[in-house]
Amino acid sequence: MGLSRNMRILGQTESNMSFLDNLENNLKSLESHEEGQDEAMRQQRSRESQRASAQAVAPYAEELKKGPYTAELLRQAARMGHALRVKVHFAWLGATLRLEARERRLELRPTPKGVLAVWIENNREARTQPVDLKGQPDEMLREWLSAA
Repeated sequence: MGLSRNMRILGQTESNMSFLDNLENNLKSLESHEEGQDEAMRQQRSRESQRASAQAVAPYAEELKKGPYTAELLRQAARMGHALRVKVHFAWLGATLRLEARERRLELRPTPKGVLAVWIENNREARTQPVDLKGQPDEMLREWLSAA
């Protein structure tokens, strides 16, 4: 009789424990699901923000890549660099045009408000200036290359 009574108590304890274990597992699962949903919402908002930013920049990026200003800028940079015996390197980094001469860089970055020229010296932004894509690049290039 003592053995069967002990077996019944043990069975009830196991079922109570498995109920509590199941409850705990269900709560953990619910919490992780909610955290996953929160993270998914954050990522979605981030993607929407990046997309809106890219759409705002798109017209200026397109003008920078395909416009006559950039063609003239590259032509004059090569000519001025040659005259100063400085090799000017050009690189497209996404929508940004980077010009490098010695330790100095000039980046033309499209923004929602237009194109911004950024002078970079010793890996630090030294100054910025808006760029008029309808104008001529020679003055900006002279200023940048004179310090190189």
